[in-house]
Amino acid sequence: MPTEPIAHYTDRQTYTKNEGGAPLVRNDSQSSLLANAWYSTRDLAACLRVNASTLRRWRTARPPQGPPFVSVSERVIMYSAVDVEEWLRRHRTVPGRVA
Repeated sequence: MPTEPIAHYTDRQTYTKNEGGAPLVRNDSQSSLLANAWYSTRDLAACLRVNASTLRRWRTARPPQGPPFVSVSERVIMYSAVDVEEWLRRHRTVPGRVA
């Protein structure tokens, strides 16, 4: 059963509207992080069909393994859906393709 990300934000939700009523748009890289869906460790583990302890082990390995993550606090770790998709694409094996 697929798991939905715990949060989904769009740039439009983070900005005020200009005089014409259209949302203001920021073009810096910081705004793109809020435009993504985000997964908690538990949600991503369910989506990838691995145990949450596997994600914890990947994070604490030296060097860190697994998909990129953000430490929101000591106990809260979040994963961007875009980062997870990119990580999965990099680790994808296509049989018959010469590397």
